Amino acid sequence: SFYQFYNNSISQQLVDQLKKIPWGHNILIFTKSKNSSEAEFYILQTLENNWGRETLALQIKSQLFERQGKAITNFKDTLPDVMSELAQQTLKDPYNFDFVAMTNSMKERDLEHQLVAQISKFLLELGKGFAFVGQQYHLEIANNDYYLDLLFYHIKLKCYVVIELKNTKFIPEYTGKMNFYLSAVDTLLKQEEDKPTIGILLCRDKNNIEAEFALRDINKPIGVSEFTFTEILPEELKSSLPSVEELEKELKILTRPSDEN
Repeated sequence: SFYQFYNNSISQQLVDQLKKIPWGHNILIFTKSKNSSEAEFYILQTLENNWGRETLALQIKSQLFERQGKAITNFKDTLPDVMSELAQQTLKDPYNFDFVAMTNSMKERDLEHQLVAQISKFLLELGKGFAFVGQQYHLEIANNDYYLDLLFYHIKLKCYVVIELKNTKFIPEYTGKMNFYLSAVDTLLKQEEDKPTIGILLCRDKNNIEAEFALRDINKPIGVSEFTFTEILPEELKSSLPSVEELEKELKILTRPSDEN
């Protein structure tokens, strides 16, 4: 039962915090969580982020518990211990961009534009603390122009975050370019009080072992995650498919009784 679940599975310290969560939130967490660890996660996240019931339901539906902190990173080797753990828990794998509708062949810039166009949903998926700085953020290095896909500042981590979008499978070469961008941001934008800039490579797919090897000797903090979005059919394919009316017509023909001889 609800009471047994909380009495037997949740620590007394957390039980005291439950009074701050509306009753409807408690019911939602209890009915949707598979175990006490998942329930505790959503309780703490609700308290920390001040989620409304609709947002809580959305996060549970997106399986945030399964995704939080799961990105492949080199943070333990490139960041101080306290920041490393916090940064790791800040990242997800995969990121859920279901509010974006694209064809499989669309370019990264198309995805980028859609994410920025729906920045409130994008920031919700990124998580608490991300502040948007710019899209295609311009950097000039040695008289050459470079453009960061997306630049953020993380208020809690106190550092810049560079996000590069790749609508392809991860390849090791991506880490070298990201390492270059992070060095540039640390030199040109980072202030003395800021922590080291973090890079996030968002790819359609990845091999975890390849990603781990690619990050092993990189000296800048980088995370690699996958992302998902709502796939739509290309227009040329749509036009070649039968309409609902055509399908219904064909179905009637197929199910019509044969004439008697």
